[in-house]
Amino acid sequence: MMNCTDIINRLGGTQSAEREELVYLIENITDDEAEILRKLAQKKALENFSKKIYIRGLIEISSYCKNDCLYCGIRRSNKNAVRYRLTKNEILSCCEKGYALGFRTFVLQGGEDGYFTDDLMCDIVGSIKSAYPDCAVTLSLGERSRESFQRLFDAGADRYLLRHETATAEHYSRLHPLEMKLESRMECLKNLKEIGFQTGAGFMVGSPFQTAENLADDLLFLKSFNPHMCGIGPFIPHRDTPFADRESGSVRLTLVLLSIIRLMLPRVLLPATTALGTVDGKGREKGILHGANVVMPNLSPTEHRADYSLYDNKICTGDEAAECIKCLSGRMKSIGYEIVTDRGDYKSC
Repeated sequence: MMNCTDIINRLGGTQSAEREELVYLIENITDDEAEILRKLAQKKALENFSKKIYIRGLIEISSYCKNDCLYCGIRRSNKNAVRYRLTKNEILSCCEKGYALGFRTFVLQGGEDGYFTDDLMCDIVGSIKSAYPDCAVTLSLGERSRESFQRLFDAGADRYLLRHETATAEHYSRLHPLEMKLESRMECLKNLKEIGFQTGAGFMVGSPFQTAENLADDLLFLKSFNPHMCGIGPFIPHRDTPFADRESGSVRLTLVLLSIIRLMLPRVLLPATTALGTVDGKGREKGILHGANVVMPNLSPTEHRADYSLYDNKICTGDEAAECIKCLSGRMKSIGYEIVTDRGDYKSC
């Protein structure tokens, strides 16, 4: 007979959990058991990172996207979306401001926008690395060819974030248009890791049609793929998508899964996401206390922050975002942690 406490203790030790055990844990964990899990995950994070929280400066470079993912506010068929692209000079200006604030990682994120060709992106990446050689550049620009990834890596990009969204093909097909395939997403992740990127995967918690079995498969995929970074956050509906009437994902379940991931992947770089902070005002602090060790304030130009609208009610769309680094630092100090200004690279041992 399965027991949540036994499963948690195995996760906190040297043993792994089977699929059916993960399903049982997800479906049956009590608040008291979740607190045991949290403490184990926090302990594991402290062993690997002490009380250091890494900051990443997020620059949302384009709200154009060729894809039509059913959950996303910048999907190509959303006629109400406000479209913009940042110029190279605007991106470099964001980096200049961010560097002065103490950021040593810049994350360039955008929709799959054909305007940002390999030539243009390599030029932008090279310019950032030339101006700030002590900084890491992370890209999150969706699926590209292996040749494109190689060029971006050769230009100086250090990391690439590409959420797998779900490790179950049938579930993937219910969240995406027919032309998008899970196999393509997984091939991209494989290519990124082989090329040498610090590679990030991840998924939404509580996305439409998601089951505990889907989540267990996500966890097992992460365990086998062993990413350097992992981003998870609650699903949040957007008013101009087919999932507008769906409920947001559970904060509690998101926190439980953060803790499980920390125990499964002790050294993974694990953000307390903006989505978590959107659904819960203390979400980022709770994420840190459940094993996360990264926060990603917004460095995008103020006039465009609300336009990069993947979901409704997104936080950090005004002047308070990256400029309020002191506020974020205070939030971390209130729970006993400190923001540090270094690249925060993945450490294999």
